[in-house]
This record gives sequence, C-alpha cells and structure tokens, in this order.
Amino acid sequence: MISQAAAHDLRAVLENVWYLDEPEDIATYSYDGFLPEFTPDAVLVPENVEQIASIMKIANEYKFNIIPRGAGTNICGSSVAREGGVIMAFHRMNKILEIDRESMCAVVQPGVVNGDLQKELAKYNLMYPPDPASMYVSTIGGNVSLNAGGPRGVKYGVTRDYLLGLEVVLPSGEIIKTGGKTLKNVSGYDLTRLLCGSEGTLGIFTEITLRLVPLPPAKTTLQAAYGDLDDAATTVTAILAAGMVPTTLELMDRTVLDVISDYGGAQFNPDTEALLLIEVDGDEDLVDAQGERIEALCREKGAMAVDRAQTPEEAEKLWQARRTAFGAVASMRPNCIVEDATVPVKRLPEIIRKVVQLTQKYDLQIAVLAHAGDGNLHPLIMTDLRDKEEMGRVDQMLEELCEAAISMGGTLSGEHGIGIAKARFMGMEFSETALDLMRGIKRVFDPNNILNPGSFL
Repeated sequence: MISQAAAHDLRAVLENVWYLDEPEDIATYSYDGFLPEFTPDAVLVPENVEQIASIMKIANEYKFNIIPRGAGTNICGSSVAREGGVIMAFHRMNKILEIDRESMCAVVQPGVVNGDLQKELAKYNLMYPPDPASMYVSTIGGNVSLNAGGPRGVKYGVTRDYLLGLEVVLPSGEIIKTGGKTLKNVSGYDLTRLLCGSEGTLGIFTEITLRLVPLPPAKTTLQAAYGDLDDAATTVTAILAAGMVPTTLELMDRTVLDVISDYGGAQFNPDTEALLLIEVDGDEDLVDAQGERIEALCREKGAMAVDRAQTPEEAEKLWQARRTAFGAVASMRPNCIVEDATVPVKRLPEIIRKVVQLTQKYDLQIAVLAHAGDGNLHPLIMTDLRDKEEMGRVDQMLEELCEAAISMGGTLSGEHGIGIAKARFMGMEFSETALDLMRGIKRVFDPNNILNPGSFL
C-alpha cells in the first residue's frame, strides 16, 4: 500500500481532487482490455508535464510503482497494477497542440483519442495513417506505448513509422525531448523508436509529434467471398506478389461470419467459408485500375463472388462486418482471448491451417480474423476463465501457436504488445543475451524499477 506521507504529497501536487482512492473510482482502473484484474492503490490524473515530473520524483522518494494508462483498451495487460502502485491516467491531457501543415506534422498530448485526431486532420485534407480497431476510443499515448497498428498497416505501416518526436518524463522526474519535426534525424541513438512500444516501462509521454500524409483523393473497397479458407489466404499472397499493395487486406473465416449474421444481421452466401475485405487508395485512375486487377485476381484464385462498392455508403456497408467482428465474437462466451502472432505474409496460409488444426486438437471455439496483408493473425479464442480445465487447453494451444509462428520466422506480437499475456513466451523469440540487453536498458532508464514493473521483462 502507498504510505500516508506519499499520498499527502501526491494530493498536494494534484490539488487533492485529482488523487482518486475511493473504491468506486479505482475499480474502473483495475482492468484493461485483457482479462485479469489488479486493484491499484490510487489513480492520479495529472494536467501537465510539471505535475508528472513532481509525481515521478515523489514515487522515487517513497519507492512506489507508477503504471501509465490511456483508455485501457489494450489486450495484453500492460496498463494494470500487476505489482501494486498507482495508475496514472491521461484524460485531462487531451489537447491537439498544433497541426503544422507546412511541415506535415501534428503535436498532441497523450490523451488525444486517435479517432478525434483523424477527424480534425481531415479538415486540412491530411491523414495520420495508423488506425487500430479501437481508434474511436484508444489514445495516441497508448498507441505509441504499444506501437499500435491497424488495417491500414499493410500499406502505411504502424505507429513507429509516423512518430517523429517525444517529450518524455523519465522515472527520475527529469524531462527529455527526443526527435522533432524533421523527417530525417540520425543524431545519436534513436531514443524515439526505443521508447515506442516500450509498454510504459521506460518513460511517460507528455507531448507526441506525429508525421502526417495527404488524404488520398480516391479509394475503392471490395469484398470477396470464398468457399475455401485456404483459397482466401493464398489470394492475399497472390495480390502482393503481383506488385499491388492495398491499403487494407482483411480476412474473416466462417466462424466469424456466422456470428456476425446472428449479431448484426449481415447476410452471406451459406457456402461462404471465408471473406476478404480489400481497400485500395490513391489517384482515381490508379484506384480504378487496381480495383479491376484485384477483382480479377480474386476470381482467378477461387472467389465465388466479388462485390465492389460504388459509393461511400456501399463501402461503409462492406466494412460493417469487419468492424462488428470482435464485439460479435466476444458476445458468444464469457471471455474472448485475442491473439496477434504474426508471420511473413507468404506463410499466412500455413499459419491459418495451423490454427484450424489446433482448434480441432484442443477442442476449442476459435474464430479467425487477420490483417492478412501484413501477416498479422487474430485468432479469437472464445472461452470461460472460470473453466480451469478448458483454460489449460487454451494455454497449451497458445504455446503451440507461438512456437509455430516463431518457427516460420514470425513474432509473438504484431501490434498488441507482450504485457502479461505473452511474457512467458519471450524466451521463444529472444536469446538470453538479448533479454539481458533489454533488462539493462530498463535499469538505465529506471534504476528503482518503479515504472510499470512486472511487465514483459
């Protein structure tokens, strides 16, 4: 428990009202999009960088833990008080500080919601490409902490590809700035990229500078239905091998489609075993030509039907299935575990076949979603945490899936992070020497181990 002296000092910094320790207040912050719950001692809601610096100095003096937290949408357990301590929430630091059209960048506070930034940038005919599925809730600070991706990742990349600079409060309370507004910067070690994806273990972001791109003038959306899941997966590799890079290339299997039909009323041919949702953007002539080529390729690879949106409203209708997928599947059982092992794109059909095999081997309910264009697999494991026997089978399945992904040259996590969810598997991907280097970096930044301890290290 946090000491009375520490609580007194924190209340003074936060003017008392933004130090929350009533049970009904802290309960909201005891869990995130992952499953277990860990009740913090208190919740701190700072307003500015100076308050955060003061809080970190107090934390070092009294040796209590600080866990940074955005909107709590992450699904790896990286924003909960695993080893006690206090949550630091950022919903008061939610300002877009600058949109610099000439330098094609924006400066924001960590509590800015991704979707809100997207809407504001559209007024300037600009776009911030990373679009996690939680974009209408998740915050930029959380996106940077987890190096979030999204459906547009196949063409545009992930958060780190658009991160230019940071203002960071270190665990000691010192304030540093990394990077800036320049597109090129090779001065010294790349601390900006080191901090991106660090899951709240190295520093607290207080200002974030993001690279922007022009909003594409045109886009087209296609939906291809397949009678065989393997045909859908091989179409993905065929599209990329043909030299086309769609904005998005999403895959859903029959299990997802059946649930969506019951949940949201979307209708699919009863013979459909898999669906590809494909979007291309760019100049209008290019978009039309690519749309035609992709449609022909889908049919060549076995698609039973290909629907191509002619209006924004039709495109939105095609996207409806993908956007409701997680909520629909999650409603089927008390709990839903979302995996995100990622493999080289050419191995996608192979890893999907492995998931199907493991589903049968361990007698589990698993639906398959994928950011297929970048090999990012999302098996949705429908389960019940209270069923210990079933959870034992889930753990065995996850271990085998991670081993398979690594053996294919893949990674444990493409976008969700490690957190609690996959910390036990880190040894599969990294040698002990590599892990020791990571631990050494953590010690340099945070010698007292007060910032998000008990994480993936």
